[in-house]
Amino acid sequence: MVRVLLADDEPLIRAGIRTVLESAADITVVAEATNGRAAVDKAVRYRPDVVLLDIKMPVLDGLGAVEELRRQAPEVPVVLLTSFGAEPNVLRAVQHRVAGFVLKNCTPDELIRAVRAAHEGDAYLSPAVTRLLLGMLTPVAVERRRDAADRLAALSPRESDVLALVAEGLSNAEIGRRLAMSEASIKTYVSRILTKLDCTNRVQAALLVRDAEVPAPGPGARTRP
Repeated sequence: MVRVLLADDEPLIRAGIRTVLESAADITVVAEATNGRAAVDKAVRYRPDVVLLDIKMPVLDGLGAVEELRRQAPEVPVVLLTSFGAEPNVLRAVQHRVAGFVLKNCTPDELIRAVRAAHEGDAYLSPAVTRLLLGMLTPVAVERRRDAADRLAALSPRESDVLALVAEGLSNAEIGRRLAMSEASIKTYVSRILTKLDCTNRVQAALLVRDAEVPAPGPGARTRP
């Protein structure tokens, strides 16, 4: 059972998110918080498997809470709830190595996938957030592009195919369908890719793809080794 701490200052939204999460047989909400400070205190007290934080909260916002959690409960993965217009916050959160970002208008299935991914030690980035984040960045310099290409050269053809789809913001299940592979195989590939590239999460790996200007794999990619 995945034990979740839910933090959002709006009671109606908290109730809706709790209903969505607990519709999954393997997820339960063990505590709720109405601000970032209470979220940190309850995370230390309950030691949940995943903390789901709204990025905008009173007393201590989501990013401040992430910083505190990194000091007081570093083993607990954090998934942030964000919204369009919060782009600078997303960039800051990447630096704190959060386990995932989802938009507050995401589908129930996407929210559940994000929590499960965080619990399994993976990272989940909403496709919409991926596009939002990459769209903020200015064109890269020649040296940065060359460095990114050199790092990506260490990947096998199949790993390159998987990474290109990660950079599009696709989930492991979606990548598996695109490449005619199992979700478990894709998860293994992603873990191996992050290790080879010395990246801590999918966002950093996606940024490398953008820097190197790597195209997404076409239909023929499924035949690559």
